[in-house]
Amino acid sequence: MKTLTNPIKVIFFDIDETLYYKKETRIPTSIIEQVLPRLKAKGIIPAISTGRTYGAFPEALKPLMNKDGFELFVTINGQYNIYKDKVITKYSLSTERVERVIDKLKQLNIEYAVVTTDEIAVSKNTDQVEVSLRPIKADYIVDPDYHLSHEVFQLLAFYKEDQEDDIQNLNVLEDDLKEVRWHQYSVDLLNKHNSKAKGIKDVLAHLGIGIENSMAFGDGLNDVEMLSTVGYGVAMGNAEPSIKELADYVTLPIEQDGVLVALEKLGVI
Repeated sequence: MKTLTNPIKVIFFDIDETLYYKKETRIPTSIIEQVLPRLKAKGIIPAISTGRTYGAFPEALKPLMNKDGFELFVTINGQYNIYKDKVITKYSLSTERVERVIDKLKQLNIEYAVVTTDEIAVSKNTDQVEVSLRPIKADYIVDPDYHLSHEVFQLLAFYKEDQEDDIQNLNVLEDDLKEVRWHQYSVDLLNKHNSKAKGIKDVLAHLGIGIENSMAFGDGLNDVEMLSTVGYGVAMGNAEPSIKELADYVTLPIEQDGVLVALEKLGVI
């Protein structure tokens, strides 16, 4: 365990399996009754840092999105970042770039989705789409041309790992995009220079807070840059093994109140 030496002024939380127990569709009671009020009492800003778009936040989280809870949001893997309803930075993809990706995915018979600030629109409903996307946003849109009339910040592509060679061989990503797998059937496709870490740097600069005074909790592969960038990175006990290896501290799983345990153990609250 790395010693926590700098005072923490803001803490970024991933949503799925960090703040939100997806299996039971709930936020742990310890987050609501202990973590948030105790952080607020110490003047520490609780923030969300997620791959989800704002419009796909879990219903269980929405009552906590206010002055007593979360007002700072790094969303869509750092592509759209908000503080107190003000957009701090945003990074969208051009329609032409989106269409090049879509054309190549069509050649491979791979379904896709585009992600806007509020919606996710899929090209077609399939079993892979249903299984991976419905737990994230049950009311997603089915419209293969949604990108033609909306600003797109990220794409999703629905394929398994055994198709990754096809993606590379057809040069779907070209030299400006990257893929981040979040489900056995789906990956995020986004600007290779962007990540949760970039969004975090943007909002910290806006707030005038040094990176050394930030902390983050995460569990998934899209948390690599975030945990490697903040002043102190905590991996959940249910995190991917590679996430645990790079974290400064590994806490208990979400169902064992891992966030509260870590914050108390490290003396943050």
